[in-house]
Amino acid sequence: KLSFMKIGIIAAALAFVGLSAVAQTNQKTNMDMKKLELVQEWDKTFPKSDKVEHSKVVFVNRFGVTLAADMYVPKEVVGKLSAVAVSGPFGAVKEQSSGLYAQALAERGFLTIAFDPSFTGESGGVPRNVASPDINTEDFSAAVDFLANEDRVDPERIGILGICGWGGFAINAAANDTRIKVTVASTMYDISRCTANGYFDQADNADARYEMRRRLNAQRTEDYRNGSYVRESRCTSSHSLYWQDADHEVSP
Repeated sequence: KLSFMKIGIIAAALAFVGLSAVAQTNQKTNMDMKKLELVQEWDKTFPKSDKVEHSKVVFVNRFGVTLAADMYVPKEVVGKLSAVAVSGPFGAVKEQSSGLYAQALAERGFLTIAFDPSFTGESGGVPRNVASPDINTEDFSAAVDFLANEDRVDPERIGILGICGWGGFAINAAANDTRIKVTVASTMYDISRCTANGYFDQADNADARYEMRRRLNAQRTEDYRNGSYVRESRCTSSHSLYWQDADHEVSP
C-alpha cells in the first residue's frame, strides 16, 4: 500500500514537470499496431479515484510490439500537463501497483500512463511472460514516444517511474533518452547480481552458478523434445525468473 508521504516524495521529485490542461488527443501512426483485447471496465486491485479520468491507450515500440496502458488524467486542470510513464514491478501488470502509482500521481496534477511491458498482461509479444532488458528498456522510450505526441502533454516535462526490476530498466532508458527529464526508481534491485549470485547472494559461488546453467540448459533439451516450454514452479537456485521467500516457497 502506498503512503501519502511516499507519493508526496515522488510527486516532489517529478514536480518540475508542472501542472496541466485538458485538450483532445489526435494521435497518428504509420506503425503496424496489433489489435489487442482490452478490458474496458474497471479491473484494478485498487479503487477508482473520483479525481481523475481513466481510459485505455495503446502504442507500439521499435521492436514492433504493441503495448497496452491505462491513462490517468487529472480533472479540472489548467495548462499543458506534465507526464509520467510508470511500469513494474517485475512480473506484475498495470492493474496492480504501477496503476496505483499512476493514479495517485494523476490526483496530484500529472497525466500518467501505467503500461504492461512487452510479453505481459494486455500488451502483445510472444513468448508470453518473459523479460528482456533491451526490449523492456525500449518499452519506456516507446511510452515517451506516446506521451511526447499527446496533445495535453508538455513534451519538455516528461518523466518515468520504474518499480522493482523496472527501476533498472527506467534508469537504462533515461541514460539514452534525452527526452526523459526526471527518473524515479522505487524499490529497485540489481537484476544482474541476482541472476549471477541468486537472491540475497544465496548461490554466490562458481559451483552453484554452473549447476544453475546446467539445469536450465538440460530443461531446454527437454522442452524441445516435448514441443513446449515448461514454466518452473519450484527451484533450488534462484535466478532472474524465480524468487524465494523466507518459507522457501518459490513463485514465477
